[in-house]
Amino acid sequence: MTTIKMKVDVKLAAKKRRTIRPASEREPAEPAKRRGKVPRVSRLMALAIQFEEMLRNGEAKDATELAIAYSITQPRMSQIRSLTLLAPDIQEAILNLPLEFDGRSPIHEKLLRPIRSEINFDQQRQMWRSLQSSDNAT
Repeated sequence: MTTIKMKVDVKLAAKKRRTIRPASEREPAEPAKRRGKVPRVSRLMALAIQFEEMLRNGEAKDATELAIAYSITQPRMSQIRSLTLLAPDIQEAILNLPLEFDGRSPIHEKLLRPIRSEINFDQQRQMWRSLQSSDNAT
């Protein structure tokens, strides 16, 4: 008795129809594209906007309810929600930060705390520009 071993690919061509081909006949795989990830601060900005929208629409009674629903502490919820205190153009810039391909983003939430504590939008913009220029220098 002879045993033959062969690798095969099984692909579904249509509902309950299978195509079986030897591994030697399969198509060469495309090289993997290097995909970046959205910076964490951009995701936090989007969350902050979503939280504010949920509170405005009555989907959540208050920030405490949101914190419990998302399993985060109330202080962290306040930190995230306070990103909405930034000038609208800064919020947009944060949402549109370029994808990260390796390492961590040089702009993070902790760096934005002094900017969002400033009430004057013009002063915020100036602080944002200086943050970006110091970021580009490194």
